[in-house]
Amino acid sequence: MMPLLKPRTGGLLSLMVILVVLPLFFRNAYHYDVAIQSGLNAIVCVGLNLLIGYTGQISLGHAGFFALGAYASAVLTDRYEFAAVGAMIIGAVAVGCLSYLIARPILKLKGHYLAMATLGLGIIISIILNQEEELTGGPDGMPVSSFSFFGWDISGNLTWYGIVALVLLFTVWLALNLVDSPVGRALRAVHGSELAASTMGVDTQRYKVLIFVFSAVLASIAGSIFAHYSGFVSPAEGEFFRSIEFVTMVVLGGMASIFGAVVGAAILTILPQLLASFHDYEMMVHGAVLMGVMIFMRRGLVPTLVHFIRGLRK
Repeated sequence: MMPLLKPRTGGLLSLMVILVVLPLFFRNAYHYDVAIQSGLNAIVCVGLNLLIGYTGQISLGHAGFFALGAYASAVLTDRYEFAAVGAMIIGAVAVGCLSYLIARPILKLKGHYLAMATLGLGIIISIILNQEEELTGGPDGMPVSSFSFFGWDISGNLTWYGIVALVLLFTVWLALNLVDSPVGRALRAVHGSELAASTMGVDTQRYKVLIFVFSAVLASIAGSIFAHYSGFVSPAEGEFFRSIEFVTMVVLGGMASIFGAVVGAAILTILPQLLASFHDYEMMVHGAVLMGVMIFMRRGLVPTLVHFIRGLRK
């Protein structure tokens, strides 16, 4: 197989071309908004896929990290007049430290016990954001200052699209290199059999904590960008349903597939918009589409399509 057809080269190049060409087909601000939301969701899902798809550790609380990143940027820039970039970095570091402290004990759990623990974490974060009205604005949310970079206030749909596209490309490149590194091989070993990996000398706890923190930081950065882009944040961004949405995107696109996470995020961001005309039947059609994909494409969209294309070539 030629090098350009490999995921780290051909796949990344294809994604780059798609992101560059897409704005040519946008006709209004709504199209840009859907694309930007898809990109931000994809950033979160790439990190979450490393945790779920490659390491085999479920998390039902990643929306909490997304919301923490968003509120860190909102509070620090609006209440304490921090620079937007500084607030984003502080938020990412704080979320990284928090996720590290949580990951040490929580990742000792397995299966549904781990799922329930991460679910509880997300609920706790959501409750705090709702209750701390003086700091977060409570259920009503709070406005967010514009993103200023060296005196330049970032605005305009194309500018925001470009920023999200660059961050997404960098995230995918980073994830692909991580997967192909010794760390990636250790993650797959943990997923295959944690006991066997431990027997072979792999520090399973260390790698699980590492990838949990990495995915949480990615979620925090995506949340910070979302906060400045939308100009407003609310506790709804950290609710349980949002975490389920992220997990569904990962499963739909294909677990243990970096590009699958991007595709799944794009589909589940765009699909509700396409089904809006069905009104009362929107959720029914949405559920039917998801069920159909999971029944006939159990490995997810991208891995199934790749397997099918390789079969045709043979």
